[in-house]
Amino acid sequence: MKYLVTGGAGFIGSNFLHYVTKKYPQDEYVCLDALTYAGNYNNLLPIINRENFRFIKGDISDEKFINELFDKENFDIVINFAAESHVDNSIKKPGIFVNTNVVGTRVLLDASKNHNIKRYHQVSTDEVYGDLPLDRKDLLFKETTEVNPSSPYSASKASADHLVQAYHRTFNLPTTISRCSNNYGPYQFPEKLIPVVISKALNNEAIPVYGKGENVRDWIHVHDHNVGVDMIVRNGKEGEVYNLGGRSERTNLDVVKTILKQLNKDESLITFVPDRPGHDLRYAIDSTKTEKELGWSRTYTFEEGIKETVNWYLNNKEWIENIKSGEYKKAYKCEN
Repeated sequence: MKYLVTGGAGFIGSNFLHYVTKKYPQDEYVCLDALTYAGNYNNLLPIINRENFRFIKGDISDEKFINELFDKENFDIVINFAAESHVDNSIKKPGIFVNTNVVGTRVLLDASKNHNIKRYHQVSTDEVYGDLPLDRKDLLFKETTEVNPSSPYSASKASADHLVQAYHRTFNLPTTISRCSNNYGPYQFPEKLIPVVISKALNNEAIPVYGKGENVRDWIHVHDHNVGVDMIVRNGKEGEVYNLGGRSERTNLDVVKTILKQLNKDESLITFVPDRPGHDLRYAIDSTKTEKELGWSRTYTFEEGIKETVNWYLNNKEWIENIKSGEYKKAYKCEN
């Protein structure tokens, strides 16, 4: 089988490619990434010489390019990780998110429809559901929960999900959607909470925490997420949505303190800053459907996963420094 994996130079996509190119040497994986600021070619260096892997630079919203690529490559499966994903950026520049997350998805869907793709999979987010109250621990996001996005980012992802479902119903395109909780692990771009905390703590810099740090997120290790995506693509029912959660709810403040403790850093580094506009209170996913239908389960507890993640960043300080200096943007040109 020949796979197109879009956004494969990003955090989750690159971890997915590390996993599947090793597990399925008989399959071919083509990574497509525009290498925008959060796409890092260095993330792919561990697999760049694998016989079943190729990298192509390109933008999913470039319809002419995408159609020519599909004509040439004859893909069997499309997995769309490509997305603008930083909520703060979506508040500043919503248009970029609409272009990549909505228009880009539509372009991929049309190409998939016109080339009789066997499966189109959309990697989505629990943020499309909106948020849950802090005082109702009994409430969890299910696949049937009403979509109610709060930010331009989550609205663009919800729009993309609706397009995917519409293409399944209208054109019988074989689609699936996965909605995950907050990911963490190696290769996460240092704009997200966990790598920001690690990076700043290592330099004894002030660590910004929104509001009082009371917002709750459900954390899933990127490996567990990607195992779930692989299982959904291979065995999920067409037209269905599958949730992938970590069952590891933590306040943002708890996450920060956990990392500081592991790094032997003082909590005085924590600096509370004005809250983000429209900041979601709590995310919590119910993965029962995925567990029962596909036999998926988590292998990481948050305690194990965060320890491994912090150690990865400690052992890969050059990776962080290359991003801070901008050197990572030169990696693709240097390699080619």
